[in-house]
Amino acid sequence: MNRISEFVEKLFENVPESDQAAQIKEEITYNLAEKVADLMEEGKSEEDAVNKAIIEFGDIDEIIAELEVAKPNTKKRRALAKVNLGFSIWGAALLIILFIVVNVMYSPDVLWCIFPIFAVLWWPLAMFYFWYRRKAEDK
Repeated sequence: MNRISEFVEKLFENVPESDQAAQIKEEITYNLAEKVADLMEEGKSEEDAVNKAIIEFGDIDEIIAELEVAKPNTKKRRALAKVNLGFSIWGAALLIILFIVVNVMYSPDVLWCIFPIFAVLWWPLAMFYFWYRRKAEDK
């Protein structure tokens, strides 16, 4: 029966983990085990029963379509990541300008605005990484 579990895991290797997918995996495993038990009662050896059950199982494409695990709209994902990147760049630029203005107005002798500017620059850098990763995934 270990072979049945391996077969089902291989079928679902490209399917994202979800409760629904786990439930269907469990159901398929149970049904295949029942089929093997029925075939063994008919006089087949365990190996022959497992092979026949796997062959008769067929294709998983219909099940995957039912799970609606098709790849999300890649153009929409990439556009959203690009909007997030643009928003973070504009937001960081405005914050940097604010820090510089406050620094110049209230303590022109001490250049303290460099430290928060470095902290704010992580925001667009993180969004750039997110956008770049989405772009690479969509290819």
